[in-house]
Amino acid sequence: MPVRAALDVLLAAARVVDGVEEVDTLAANGRVLAVDQVSGLNVPSADNTQMDGYAVRSVDCASGAATLRIAQRIPAGTVGRPLEPGTAARIFTGALIPAGADAVVMQEQCEASGDQVTVKHAPQPGEWIRRAGEDIVAGAVILPAGTRLRSQELGLASSVGLARLPVRRRLRVAVFFTGDELAMPGEALKPGAIYNSNRFTLRGLLENLGCDIADYGIVPDSLQATRDTLRAAAAQHDLIITSGGVSVGEEDHIKPAVEAEGRLNMWQIAVKPGKPLAFGEVRRDEGNGNAFFLGLPGNPVSSFITFLLFVRPFLLRLQGVTGAVEPRALPLRADFDWPKPDRRNEFLRARINDAGGLDLFPNQGSGVLTSTVWADGLIDNPPGQAIARGDIVRFIPFSALQY
Repeated sequence: MPVRAALDVLLAAARVVDGVEEVDTLAANGRVLAVDQVSGLNVPSADNTQMDGYAVRSVDCASGAATLRIAQRIPAGTVGRPLEPGTAARIFTGALIPAGADAVVMQEQCEASGDQVTVKHAPQPGEWIRRAGEDIVAGAVILPAGTRLRSQELGLASSVGLARLPVRRRLRVAVFFTGDELAMPGEALKPGAIYNSNRFTLRGLLENLGCDIADYGIVPDSLQATRDTLRAAAAQHDLIITSGGVSVGEEDHIKPAVEAEGRLNMWQIAVKPGKPLAFGEVRRDEGNGNAFFLGLPGNPVSSFITFLLFVRPFLLRLQGVTGAVEPRALPLRADFDWPKPDRRNEFLRARINDAGGLDLFPNQGSGVLTSTVWADGLIDNPPGQAIARGDIVRFIPFSALQY
């Protein structure tokens, strides 16, 4: 199945998790809003100054060299008296504009001496004044339901006094890893064994996306053990993610296990690396619906890339994100040649060089995990598309994919 079609299948199947909870705004980073958030006030609440300077009546300063009496001092957080004709108010950034003033002259354009100030500028009405409601009008929706909250959204919510926010509950994700050859760091490696790097990569990616994770560890290479773990994981989780065992070898038990415990809706994608990607559902006991299933390849680069391309958008939809969830590519110049493309959609590890172009990691093998650390992102190269030095390619930065 082509990459675009596979992603469409996943996004069409996604069901937003049920359950809403209210959390402190300080603890809402990464969560997804369940309800539109409306401002109860104007921001700014009243006209205020953008600059340190002097609040004046513009008509008093039309000469460009007016000398005015400094009648008052207005720091931020205080309310000044109405401004009388022929006077100025010393004012500081964020302070409310006094009644009667219609402009602010920055202090760099003024010269103060004692209780007088010479204004060396002819201001226009409204100059350096932030108007009430200029940013937010009371009653406006500032954050719609389905927004994934980042630091800037939290700042916006707090700016209108929202101390708590209604968010979707966290997605419950179960993970396990198949392969008798797998060992954990700290254990001695037996002949033919490898360390289970995918456990650390996938858990880190899931943590970045705010999931509640249940880790079932390394499952033996047997059909019965795989089925047993699928059943246990389905009981309490929204999604099951596995790594390894999704190919067609005699020791690859994921496909028959999922078919026995539920169904496969999609298997094998025209993507390199990452062809053996599986998507389906696993039954829960007593008619309690199904848990989604995503089986990722065992090769570490394939597992990493298929998570970014397919699992991440699917997770965001399950969490209730309504905006764009698909990877976004930037047009950048290739500073390399790629003369022998694959018939599948390739995702090449590359990084941005000092000239603003892209360098290619020399070994694009699916087991070369160092390429994911060296690279800044992925080149989305269409099937059969050769790349010549100087061509413009589609580049997806990791910075837009891992959080």
